[in-house]
Amino acid sequence: MQANTATFKASDGQDLFVYEWLPDAAVATKGLVHVAHGMGEHAARYARLAEALTAAGFVVYANDHRGHGKTAASAQDLGWFAPTDGFRRVELDLEELVSDEKRRHPGLPVFLVGHSMGSYLTQRFLIERGEILSGAVLSGTGGKPSLLAAAGRLVARAERLRVGERGTSNLLRDLSFGAFNKPFEPGRTRFDWLSRDPVEVDKYVADPLCGFDSTTSLWVDLLDGLAFIADPVKQARIPKHLPVYVFAGSEDPVGEKTKSILQLLSAYERAGLTHVTHRFYDGARHETLNETNRDEVTRDLLAWLEATIAASGRA
Repeated sequence: MQANTATFKASDGQDLFVYEWLPDAAVATKGLVHVAHGMGEHAARYARLAEALTAAGFVVYANDHRGHGKTAASAQDLGWFAPTDGFRRVELDLEELVSDEKRRHPGLPVFLVGHSMGSYLTQRFLIERGEILSGAVLSGTGGKPSLLAAAGRLVARAERLRVGERGTSNLLRDLSFGAFNKPFEPGRTRFDWLSRDPVEVDKYVADPLCGFDSTTSLWVDLLDGLAFIADPVKQARIPKHLPVYVFAGSEDPVGEKTKSILQLLSAYERAGLTHVTHRFYDGARHETLNETNRDEVTRDLLAWLEATIAASGRA
């Protein structure tokens, strides 16, 4: 299905590229979903998910984050967030976008669906403005950074000093994406960790707006952001009764094969959240929405969205 596209001017003047998918006029509209994509990819990759959601009656929006997709003004802007506090700035973009979408579609329950880096941005959104959502979905996420990831904050700062804030680092790439692929070697590509489906992996590899090296500045922003969202004091600010759905592949290296996700679930329980559910898909890797069992994953997500609306009494 064809998406409507537009630009949204953020509060600092940055133009954000946004996709809009609308249900057919004959389908009753039941909710609104905003999708936050991951690192080194873009929002157009969620068109298949949007098609399933709109068929079920959901309005769907997805934006290209700063430094990604068509929001990046040039190839030189790929992998660059902002001069300072980029993780917060990109999360604030989501707040502004979702608030605008709520105004345009009054009365609809609103859900934020974040994948990978988008799930970390969503975790911060829950801390900052969770009260404006009807529910949130975390795909391919994780919890408290490992000791290696914590050490990576120092490495990222050292690399930023070495190559500059807009420079890229082979070391940071090897410590992240390179490490993610190691459990699946010998592999066909550097991105076998994304999915068991070779067609989906090849589409990612062939896409010039996917798999690029992010700047050292973005790595600093992201790793600082992970520390922020893992702080129990910050997590305690999340609305206690907000429905949250977490799903991932059992072999996803980003979630440490569910170990890191289980830590997050425990942290949310300690923070007092009462409506958190999760689903792990056996054998699946990082991009469960592009996995061999993607139809099952999509059906489960739709079922959760519809059950959440029904439980709220807004069905």
